[in-house]
Amino acid sequence: MQTQNNSISFIIPCYNEEANIQKGVLDKVGNFSEDDARIKEVLIVDDGSSDSSKKIIKERYLKNYPKFRLIENKHMGKAFAIIAGIYQAKSTNVMFFDIDLATPLEEMEQLWVYIQKGYEIVIGSRTQERAGAPIQRKILAKGFIVIRNFSIGLKGIKDTQCGFKMFNTVAAKNILSKLHVFKAKRTVHGPSVFAGFDLEFLFVAAKLKYKIKEVPVIWRHVETKNVNFVKDAVETLKDIARIKLADIQGKYN
Repeated sequence: MQTQNNSISFIIPCYNEEANIQKGVLDKVGNFSEDDARIKEVLIVDDGSSDSSKKIIKERYLKNYPKFRLIENKHMGKAFAIIAGIYQAKSTNVMFFDIDLATPLEEMEQLWVYIQKGYEIVIGSRTQERAGAPIQRKILAKGFIVIRNFSIGLKGIKDTQCGFKMFNTVAAKNILSKLHVFKAKRTVHGPSVFAGFDLEFLFVAAKLKYKIKEVPVIWRHVETKNVNFVKDAVETLKDIARIKLADIQGKYN
């Protein structure tokens, strides 16, 4: 399928986000994208929501915002919602962000500058302080960086987990085709962030010699029921081990 030059597809993963939707976050996305010719489509990828998220999106948003499209996935976790969005994107670039808009949409320009300079992968980066975040989250984040750097590298990147990233679509699809840990779909119960996806994606991108740029962006902590610190930490450690094993076995070569 032909893509449009210098265009952007927004990808928004959604799992039981009725509360955020009722706050008007999708209205903000719709109004922001409506008058920006670069943004060709807004792909809301529902990850098997069991609340009224899909119903509200269909009844309130698809009719009012022509760029909006709803993709309905089975519940497999946030990572596979993003993957589904990338594969269905029709633009030359894709950008995904969390539906809570913890990073304001206006920060898109910070990423876009480097896409225009030829970087294939541009990722948002939160400040070290991460104002408003619970202390346990800050501690886990620092420990996670140490383990990540020791196990799989990526030492030049400070924040792999910020949910605000932009990719060249062709490069992103090429990277996805070479994943191993997140190649097979998973069965999950309840919310699942799958932080390991960002790690494997960037790990493969670096191996393929794509140009990666980390850009500071505004970020504010937003309470969410979709993050379980202990569960997500254990899940991520397992994925780091899987990535390391696949690398040792030469599966990324």
